Amino acid sequence: MSQPLWSSGVLYNQTGLVWASKTITKGTKMSAHVSLSYKKKKDPAIIPFAQGVHDGLAANATLFNNLPVTLVALLAAIADFTAKYNASRKGSQAQIEAKDASRIALEDLLNQLAAYVEGKAQGNADTIRLAGFEPVTHAYSPSVAPAKPDKFGVVNAAAGKVQIKPTMQPNIHSVQVEYRTNNGTWTSAGGFTDSRKIFVTNLTPGTLFDFHIAFVGGGNTTSEWSDLVTHMVA
Repeated sequence: MSQPLWSSGVLYNQTGLVWASKTITKGTKMSAHVSLSYKKKKDPAIIPFAQGVHDGLAANATLFNNLPVTLVALLAAIADFTAKYNASRKGSQAQIEAKDASRIALEDLLNQLAAYVEGKAQGNADTIRLAGFEPVTHAYSPSVAPAKPDKFGVVNAAAGKVQIKPTMQPNIHSVQVEYRTNNGTWTSAGGFTDSRKIFVTNLTPGTLFDFHIAFVGGGNTTSEWSDLVTHMVA
């Protein structure tokens, strides 16, 4: 399936393009898109945002029919995250981890709804707002490679397993990770699209490893490799 190429306010002039399973005809404008900036909201801020999405979809149920996520499920996810967020504020590590897992589940529902609204709106910012989401417009600009990553954390997660904790930049699509021992050849651990789930496994316990990372941004542009971090694997 062909993917649409667009820039803000530019008319489609190609045939055969598809947007959210709908054929795009000559003259169709795609000047606004659903913003995914809610992923960067602080924990307290995503709660009213998600509630606003629920309320917007509920108030405009005729327009937003056949949702991929039921409003009951969204409301339950909001309530679950709210309770776990409140418990984690002065809670244990287990409660913090439960809150983080609940947020991931809530974001997953919002992601499904965002994709659905994107298809319904077809570039109409007012339709996006009706659903409780925020519109964003984009003008074309050349892709610029991300900056070299700052120093990152490496922590033991289990025997022979570590977690990489980078300081993220805006508009990063994935994080590349490599490791080595004894100044040997670098081995790729792969690319990770979720910065909260970067785990390197099958490492030899009791061994010093060097790690470095690189960011992949728009247009598959890649940053320089970071400075290395040396860590003893448990």
